[in-house]
Amino acid sequence: MTVDLIVCGLGPAGRALAHRCLTHGMSVTAIDPVPDRRWSATYAGWHDELPGWLDPSVIATTVAHPTAWGTRPHRLDRTYIVFDSARLRDALNLDGAQIVTDRVVEIRHNTVTLASETKISGKRVIDARGIHRSTALAEQTAYGVIVRRDADITPLFMDWRADNGAEPGAPRSFLYAVPLSAETMLLEETCLAGRPALDTAVLCDRLHHRLRSRGIELTGTEPVERVRFPVQGGRPGRRRFGAAGAFTHPATGYSVIASLAAADTVALDSSAWPAQGRAVYALRSAGLRALLALPPDDLPVFFDAFFTLPPRMQRAYLSGRTDLGGTVAAMRTLFVALPAPLRRRVATATLGIPIRSPIRIGSSMME
Repeated sequence: MTVDLIVCGLGPAGRALAHRCLTHGMSVTAIDPVPDRRWSATYAGWHDELPGWLDPSVIATTVAHPTAWGTRPHRLDRTYIVFDSARLRDALNLDGAQIVTDRVVEIRHNTVTLASETKISGKRVIDARGIHRSTALAEQTAYGVIVRRDADITPLFMDWRADNGAEPGAPRSFLYAVPLSAETMLLEETCLAGRPALDTAVLCDRLHHRLRSRGIELTGTEPVERVRFPVQGGRPGRRRFGAAGAFTHPATGYSVIASLAAADTVALDSSAWPAQGRAVYALRSAGLRALLALPPDDLPVFFDAFFTLPPRMQRAYLSGRTDLGGTVAAMRTLFVALPAPLRRRVATATLGIPIRSPIRIGSSMME
């Protein structure tokens, strides 16, 4: 018998899709080189994006109103959550699926060819293997340490203050600080996006400098998290899902909750990419171009303007994957709120127009 669905890749997106197809009574074959690997990365996002079917026990911690810093603090009017990665994986159980331990080398129509030269066919094939790294793609990088939770460390969604020892004019990075449990906290120096992105060794030095400047001493024995993944390169379509299917927000790097939220839609063979969604993706990609073009000193000012937008507009841009009207309104309002010198650079970068200037202005994200 021909299986209803073949899922290639069992990261959070692929596993969520396979799980929801099984829940809807479909037959599923899932292919991954290491299907039993545990998830060690930190997955997080906004509580109001979570699908109703997800077991609430997968949430490890909740931050009701995280703080974001540009040049000044902003209290965000949304609830932020951090997953327990192990519980999330286990909640997306694949009981009843056929699990194939192999590597996919080719997908052609509804047939998958594996490294073992085995061919498997199904009624549908979805590629959820993520995005291969390339020097042509902007990436997000981060270096973090897990420390004992301290009441003096405020949860920080994004902190662009310049106390990390970076040279003036160097590409910027920010501090991300979130509780992982009642006892532990992740402190992570992050390059939001770069082509090339900052190396994790540079981010390590910056993190240690920043923490020392704030009176936080490390022992050197703290568990470490290193992050590197493309924030672009996915393609919207019915045959791809997760990062491979352009569910990564190009300007933030978030993809897991968006994939969880769309898993039922894709499982039921409905399009997760209506015309409005494709238009939003194009606008978000334009937003990434603007971020890559901003001079270092302007980046905190840009985020000051963003985090003073009304909460509904912040949510539309960060989470409204198919909310074309909300995304356009947020981008228009943000543009008007920017200082005049920033507008031309943002406008020309967004439209993909090269800036001709006798003075070279370094990008905040690119070296």
